[in-house]
Amino acid sequence: MTQPQQLHYPEDRSAERLDCFLVESFPALSRSQIQKLISGRQVLLDGVPVKASYKLKGGESIQVNLPDPEPATAVPEAIPLQVLYEDRHLIVVDKAAGMVVHPAAGHTRGTLVNALLHHCDDLAGIGGELRPGIVHRIDKDTSGVLVVTKTDQSHQHLAAQFKAHTVKRRYLALICGQLNGLSGTIEQPIGRHSLQRKKMSSNTRHGRSAVTHWKVLRRYAADRLTLIECHLETGRTHQIRVHFSEMNLPLLGDPLYGGRNRIKNLPDPQLRELSKKLPGQALHARTLGFVHPVTGEFIELSAELPPAFAAIIAYLEKKYASLESSA
Repeated sequence: MTQPQQLHYPEDRSAERLDCFLVESFPALSRSQIQKLISGRQVLLDGVPVKASYKLKGGESIQVNLPDPEPATAVPEAIPLQVLYEDRHLIVVDKAAGMVVHPAAGHTRGTLVNALLHHCDDLAGIGGELRPGIVHRIDKDTSGVLVVTKTDQSHQHLAAQFKAHTVKRRYLALICGQLNGLSGTIEQPIGRHSLQRKKMSSNTRHGRSAVTHWKVLRRYAADRLTLIECHLETGRTHQIRVHFSEMNLPLLGDPLYGGRNRIKNLPDPQLRELSKKLPGQALHARTLGFVHPVTGEFIELSAELPPAFAAIIAYLEKKYASLESSA
């Protein structure tokens, strides 16, 4: 058994369910993994096992007994990988749009984990799930930089950085509409949508804090599009997609939050055709920066836009350069 993790629930924090607090405290674990730990009496509150629904009131000591890393059980597959950095502790890849990060219901093959198991000799698994080495995720149709750990030590170190919000994450997004101002911050909690379970929403009773900082990089006013850079302070599921769609500014091509329907309304026929080639939302994890868990060196890596997204931006830049020169 791995060394028990000791947590303290702050005395000045408002009451919260035990399982919700643990999901926040262990971002590398899924909600179902947390539930299994609690039901398996591996979570002790002041030395006593309790239910997942127990309300923490402040001042409690919590011990979490994490299981030893288990061998990955996903099937290795010879899928090409765009490796940005690799050593014996971790690997950083440029995930392709359309690739699921880890096996799950409906996606047992062709995932990033399947590719990594073929590429790497060994990966750390946490809790027996099919997520060896996965310390954070990006959506299936979001491309870009993602770090995967190879050892349990590296996994815990990187997970702590993500929990402390010290990891540098920069995303590029193409949104439908125009933002007021050049930069800003969105602070809206995000939780599971009450009716549509595949969606997330800020209109929920059990939302968790979510903060997105944004700045405008380029306005394509005639086409009602804006290229922005987003800096994530938190990393909630679908965070950027939810925050902007709820401002009626969905990401171009987003099939879940309204951006796919916006393509047919684009005034430029050639731009419509290019946009139809997007596999999903126009969102790219361009930059990731973190402290190496062993060397202590700060590593920052970036990935170029994927072809479909890049083709849209190249077309828009050429078009607007021509418009500006003739003005």
